[in-house]
Amino acid sequence: MHGVTTESQGAKAPLAGAGELRVLLTADQIASRVRALGLEIARDYDGERPLLVAVLKGACMFQADLARASALDLELDFLSVSSYGSDTTAQGPPRLISDVRGDVAGRHVLLCEGVVDSGRTVSYILDALGSRRPASLVVAALLNKLPCRKIEVPLRYVGFSIGADFVVGYGLDRAERYRNLPFIGIPEEM
Repeated sequence: MHGVTTESQGAKAPLAGAGELRVLLTADQIASRVRALGLEIARDYDGERPLLVAVLKGACMFQADLARASALDLELDFLSVSSYGSDTTAQGPPRLISDVRGDVAGRHVLLCEGVVDSGRTVSYILDALGSRRPASLVVAALLNKLPCRKIEVPLRYVGFSIGADFVVGYGLDRAERYRNLPFIGIPEEM
């Protein structure tokens, strides 16, 4: 895969022309945990038709894999919020770029987020969706970066708790790069 030669946890993965990443979570670790979350969601929403809303673009792979793992009759929708620009730190308050297409009133909404760090974006989205009177509104986060938290947000389903390092892969990017990696890595200085 484009210069990635290894994927064992902690290994260095060279990227063609782009430095190295330290592998934090392997594709197998991610797949196993997402399957477990999918089974938990299927139990929790048995008999319901939840709406899984992905925060684009970072949660796209997580949402798709979570939906496949849940074995529920469900619906997918998307929204896009900007706060990072092309940098690795938040550049200001979140702003809605693209909203969900359907009505969330009376629906069981599961917000799928790739990584929750400061909590600002998730808090903003929860306020926006919560004002539309869903039957329930919970968050599924692949990664919980608790050391970076500025605003407490309720996370119902968490894949992994990690440190404060900036991470890429499995949908997460650095200036729109590395989303396609099957693992999650920490970029070395580039």
